[in-house]
Amino acid sequence: MGRRSVMFTPGDRPEMLRKSPAAGADVIVFDLEDAVAPQRKPDARETVREILADPMFDPDCEVCIRVNASESAIAADLETILQSIDDSTVRFDSVMLPKVMSPADVQGLEDELATYDVSKPIFALIENAAGVLAAPEIAAVPATDALVFGAEDLSADLGATRTADGTEVLYARERVVLAAAAHDCTAIDTLVTDFRDEDQLCEDTAFSVQLGYDGKLAIHPTQVDPINEAFTPSTDDREWARRVLEAKRNADAEGRGVFEVDGEMIDAPLIAQAERIRSRAVAADQWHEPSH
Repeated sequence: MGRRSVMFTPGDRPEMLRKSPAAGADVIVFDLEDAVAPQRKPDARETVREILADPMFDPDCEVCIRVNASESAIAADLETILQSIDDSTVRFDSVMLPKVMSPADVQGLEDELATYDVSKPIFALIENAAGVLAAPEIAAVPATDALVFGAEDLSADLGATRTADGTEVLYARERVVLAAAAHDCTAIDTLVTDFRDEDQLCEDTAFSVQLGYDGKLAIHPTQVDPINEAFTPSTDDREWARRVLEAKRNADAEGRGVFEVDGEMIDAPLIAQAERIRSRAVAADQWHEPSH
């Protein structure tokens, strides 16, 4: 399954956590950080532990935990959730680390997980200036499975003013997706804070796709379907990719490097585009290889 939509749910809201898989997101994030008030953190940890240890909780999507940023808070998060629990009954697939500033932050979380004999893919949330500058090195850490761009916290860190077109964070947004691509990480784009504005969401998500991101953050179930749709290749795109890849197979068999599809000369960049469409369609379960 892909990671088109990554939806946060507050960790201290058990009824919302249990319902969250029904939203249809590819990844649901049980949030112990920003969505939980400081005085509610202990309750949130217990709530998340209880749900993850419940054998009846078995959603058909990736389950991620966003831990807190400081070393002491991470230790408290993992101690509550993992200590004295049989790992075979704990249902989570990945961990999101906020405010990542350097590769050492990711390594520190990996080491903390290892004290419980647990190894999970890590989503590195890039949301400050230091993290943006270190994004390539962060992406290069083997445990880093995804880079996540957080524009709101970055703007606060920079002292920038958020605008509708996002020019103030464009360089950082591009740097994060470039770093992810260079190190074969999933790239998840920033959220749209006004969950009632579907037009803004659709416009911003289309730009996420244009930049090369693989998915986008969501903070409300109503945002999931538009995000999933934007990151799912259209029928026309899938059919074009099938024709290109079929023609490539024939060209390879004949020893030709360049070939024609629909009156268009196809070379390496267009082959790569077709392969990317296929990859996204497979992730969305919308790709079926033709029978021969």
